[in-house]
Order: sequence, then C-alpha cells, then structure tokens
Amino acid sequence: MNRALSNLPLFPLSGHVLPGGTMRLRIFEPRYLRMVREVCARGDDGRIGMCMYNEHGSVEQNTHIHPVATLARIIDFEHCDDGLLGITVEGVEACEIKQIKVDGDGLRCGEVEIINHWQETPLQRQHQHLADRLCQVYAEYPELGKCPSDERLSCADWVCRRWLELLPLNAEVKQELLREPSCEPTLDYLNGLIDESEKQL
Repeated sequence: MNRALSNLPLFPLSGHVLPGGTMRLRIFEPRYLRMVREVCARGDDGRIGMCMYNEHGSVEQNTHIHPVATLARIIDFEHCDDGLLGITVEGVEACEIKQIKVDGDGLRCGEVEIINHWQETPLQRQHQHLADRLCQVYAEYPELGKCPSDERLSCADWVCRRWLELLPLNAEVKQELLREPSCEPTLDYLNGLIDESEKQL
C-alpha cells in the first residue's frame, strides 16, 4: 500500500526540483512565509510539496498544479539583504497529489500519496556522455554548485533527474517521463535531444 500524507503545503513553481536535487528560493508572500514557519516547526518531519506549475490550468479550479510533485525538506535558510527570506530545499521523494484544498490566505495544501519512483539504476557506458555533459553544465553555471564527484554520477536515475530539472522542457513532458516505472524512457529521450542538437551544429 502506498504511503499517504495529508495537509501537505504545496508550492507551485515554474522551476523544478526532483528527488536528490536542491533549489534555492526567495520567499516574500505571506502565505509562503507561514508555510516555512509551520514546516520548520515540524522539525525533521516537515515537508513541502514542490509542484510543477501548469500554465494551461485554472487557479480557481486548482488545475494549475500538475499532479506529480516532489516532497522536499528545508535544509537551509537566510535573511537576504533585500529583506526577503531565502531558503534551500532538498527533494526527498516523489509523490502524487490526489486532492487540493485552499486556506484562507491562499496557501494550497494537498492529500498526497508517495510514489515508488525509479529504482537506483547503474549508468551504462553508452550513456556516460550524459554524466560528462552534466558536469560541463555545472562548470559553466557555478550557481548550480559543484558537480558531484561521488557515486551519484554513476546512477542513471540521479543523472536523469538532474537533466529534467535543468532542461527547459514543457512540464507536461516531464510529468509523462516521471510517470514511467523506470528512468529508461528518460535516457532515450535525453539521447534523442542530444542527437538532434548535434545534427543542428
């Protein structure tokens, strides 16, 4: 039986974080400041549902939030010079939103089920270029942090998630790939993108 969580605060964004990834955010809206306070008050059990924004959905009907989301925990926070609150979240598990309710201040909370997401999958030699190129991206954009030099780069599922976070793909495409039972379709998709880009050079 899938694990379920109730009353999980939801944070819809155009940027995406998946399990194993991190994201820095600047918080200023009162509803999200409340969210941070309440999540931090729960200690290690505090979680946020990081959701993909559906630009074709309706805010009134809550269809602006795609169903496949990421449970994330707050791992760092700071008060920025401009008065905003900066937080860093880390993706922990994949989940699916089953129901959404709206609080009086506009904060959305959901009933969610934890998804048994992609199993750990060794990165095969024919896909090594995906890890190599990922490190090149990290080197070109220092704000992403340092490219990991540990066993994470040898995991196809980890590499695929990082590419899905970074690539400017439609959220619908990412949702479809994340619903797959393994990362293999994402590997095929990424290889197709690289082959197409090389043809255009």
